[in-house]
Amino acid sequence: MGLADLAEGLEVTTEQRERGIATTDDTETPLAARLAPLADALPCSPDAAASLVEAYAEGASVGRAAAVAELPETTAAKTLYLLGEPVDPLTPTAKRVLEDWLAGEISRTEARTLAGVGDEEFALGAYIATHEPIAAAESAVADALSLERPADPLADARSNVDDWL
Repeated sequence: MGLADLAEGLEVTTEQRERGIATTDDTETPLAARLAPLADALPCSPDAAASLVEAYAEGASVGRAAAVAELPETTAAKTLYLLGEPVDPLTPTAKRVLEDWLAGEISRTEARTLAGVGDEEFALGAYIATHEPIAAAESAVADALSLERPADPLADARSNVDDWL
């Protein structure tokens, strides 16, 4: 018995629906609207966070971006950290000192002195050490904070390692 014999008498009674490729591109949605569901987790409003991210993405420092968004600098740094930006003000040694303070091994005054940073930097370092970035926020601002490398106009003029071998 062949395949034709098995299929004899079968008939198609419905049409298959064309599905295509599913897309979920929300880059056309304004940044503030993408951050709105995360409003409770952010230390500022979604509108202020969007202004902050846009200014920061254009190359402004954290302080300048905070001024544009009309936020205190520490709040701006906390927001950028929660959105996935590496804004930790502490050195590796200062981080170890902070860990000792968080573990209760040394006093805050001693930790701040040993870390060699000011009150604001120490407080921001403590915030970063005790909080995790918001995963959903990272994806919401990924396109705004992504770096696009411009084409190098002198790429042909430079030698490669292979040129010397």
